[in-house]
Amino acid sequence: MSTYEQINTQVDENGLMIITLDRPQAMNAFTARMMHEMCDALDKADEDDNVRAIIITGQGERAFCAGADLSEGDKTFNYEARQDAGGKASARRDDGSIDWSAEQVRDSGGILTLRIYESIKPVIGAINGAAVGIGVTMQLPMDVRIASDNARFGFVFARRGIVPEACSSWFLPRIVGISQALQWCYSGEVFGAEEALAGGLVSEVVPQAELLNRAKEIALSMTAQSSPVSVSMTRQMLWRMLGADHPMEAHKVDSKAIYGRGRQSDAKEGVMSFLEKRAPDFKDSPSQDMPDFYPWWEKREYK
Repeated sequence: MSTYEQINTQVDENGLMIITLDRPQAMNAFTARMMHEMCDALDKADEDDNVRAIIITGQGERAFCAGADLSEGDKTFNYEARQDAGGKASARRDDGSIDWSAEQVRDSGGILTLRIYESIKPVIGAINGAAVGIGVTMQLPMDVRIASDNARFGFVFARRGIVPEACSSWFLPRIVGISQALQWCYSGEVFGAEEALAGGLVSEVVPQAELLNRAKEIALSMTAQSSPVSVSMTRQMLWRMLGADHPMEAHKVDSKAIYGRGRQSDAKEGVMSFLEKRAPDFKDSPSQDMPDFYPWWEKREYK
């Protein structure tokens, strides 16, 4: 069990880390503390070879995450006003202009979604109720999203006078297509689980009581017979190739990955277990045995 304040974590006997957003009195509304705690939990999951996959869900039956905590009222999205009030450094230069590359400008939801994107373990969203604003955009870099039958979703930014955040302008059109993404974001309407399923935002809708068990079934189906290093590599290869401008970029990475993995013990075990008609016993670990060309991507301004 974790010692966090706004989330809970636990790793079950099958190596599944369940991260639960735990502010039920506030419908699990998102705060900066929650963001930092989730990023820390994801760091721990990546470092722990006993963790095979991650499931993210919310506490209670009302909400997965009802969006940003609005307790700051009209200052909720005015980061400068909130920073000044809290004594934090401002993004303003001495001449009064804004340094748009300053750390203070960064969107906290984007910091979280980039951290989920960087994960080397599969991530499954078990959406157990209301999921609006950051409550829906944080789901987008998750590999699989399933919803309870009472779940509701909303890209409500235009109705709050802001714009889509948490890197959703990159993720959402890739997941549901540009027309569906624009329709949901323009209107800001809150919609139910069946519309989310029809639009491709989630892959399944299940009864609330079955949600977490179904998420665990999916996680185990993806990892129980698979090499952890191969799963980690595959996650990064497929996500990152969404932004490649030519299949040659995939060919370069595929070639290195096949060459590198082919020299390691998992490749031998994978072939022999198949020929001997038995379950594989993979020994390579993500913390120790990633191919030496990993990570292959260039550093960016924001990690």
